[in-house]
Amino acid sequence: GRSDAGYRQYGEKDLRTLQFIRRSRDLGFSLGEIQGLLGLWQDRARPSREVKALAKRHLEFLDRKLEELQSMKNALSHLVSCCHGDERPDCPILENLSGENGSTGLGGHGGR
Repeated sequence: GRSDAGYRQYGEKDLRTLQFIRRSRDLGFSLGEIQGLLGLWQDRARPSREVKALAKRHLEFLDRKLEELQSMKNALSHLVSCCHGDERPDCPILENLSGENGSTGLGGHGGR
C-alpha cells in the first residue's frame, strides 16, 4: 500500500524480506540465487541440505573469483614494479596493455 503522500508502506513481513534480500546481495548472491534462497526461506518444510548446497555453490564461485582477482593483482603489481614512474616516456604498463612487448595481456584477464 501507499500513504496519502504516495510513499510505500511496508509491513513487518515486507521489511524482513527486504532485509533478507539486502543481506543476500551483500554476500554476492545473484538475483536468481536470491530468488531460490527466498523460496527456501519461505518453505519451512525445506531440507537444510538444499540451502547448504546453494550456499556451497556460491562459495565455490567466490573462491574462483578470488583466484582470478589475485592473479590480476599479481600481474598488475608486477607491471607497477617494472615501471620507473619518472619523466621517461617508456612505460611497461602501457606496453603490456597494448601488447607492444609481445605479451598477450594480464594472465588472460586483459579483456575485463
